[in-house]
Amino acid sequence: MAEIFEKDGTWAFDGGAIRIVPGRERGVHLLRQTLGEVVVPLTAVAGASFEPGRKGGRLRLRLRDGADPLLQAARGQLPDGADPYQLAIDPSHAGVAEYFVDEVRTALLLEQVPDGPTDRYLLPGPAVPLSVTAGDGTVAFDGERISLEWNWKTEDDKKSAGRQSLPLPEVGSVEWQPSIGLENGYLRFLHPGQTARTPPKYDPHAIEFYGFKKDPLLALVAAAVMARLPHPAAPAPATPAALTKGEAASGAASDHDALLRRLRELGELHQAGVLTEEEFAAAKRAVLQRF
Repeated sequence: MAEIFEKDGTWAFDGGAIRIVPGRERGVHLLRQTLGEVVVPLTAVAGASFEPGRKGGRLRLRLRDGADPLLQAARGQLPDGADPYQLAIDPSHAGVAEYFVDEVRTALLLEQVPDGPTDRYLLPGPAVPLSVTAGDGTVAFDGERISLEWNWKTEDDKKSAGRQSLPLPEVGSVEWQPSIGLENGYLRFLHPGQTARTPPKYDPHAIEFYGFKKDPLLALVAAAVMARLPHPAAPAPATPAALTKGEAASGAASDHDALLRRLRELGELHQAGVLTEEEFAAAKRAVLQRF
């Protein structure tokens, strides 16, 4: 077991997974505190490094592309302080940090974990239900349905559309863009095959935000939704017209096997304490509906 304890948080590696617990000090970013404990399986890790500095250093965990729905949603745009896979290291703990990195690297070599992209999520994403008020509205997600409500900052045209409620099957993709400079950020939900054309300020399926403290929490909502959508790198199913009867039967069996594997994965996450009883039940229902 390799462990490192800092004000910024605690990391522990048992050879099979890295358990990341955020600190509760005043300076710890709100996103990390809201996200809570994260368990990263070794199969999701691409590498680890320690970057020493004059006032300490930084321990970094690099995940495989596509393994984590939060990183998929953020697309490299999370501030350093909000990134759960970075840990500020006290100067006196540099040796411990280097030992931690060596242990992770050794395990990756022994287990021959590939560092390339994945075609499925290896982390479950943020826990639900989630509700965040930021910018011109409030977005809530319970694992099956997204709701958006408006406030006094909302443009009249958008507000006139009323409260929005989107069942998960009606969502094809999610866009999260942080505020940069004078450009406002947004969280947007798109129907399958839809291309965004309406500015977020007027789009009834988007929250526009302005760069305040709570805004990064909307990335958690984006990640929670994305974790329950098909992975963007998942192999595309063949069209019915292209399948012979034998191929169709084979494809159906493959889909059936994939769903059974997903149920087993959910059960393992539940037993490991990663998913609560409510989250497990909601995710299980979503999978069973696809049979």
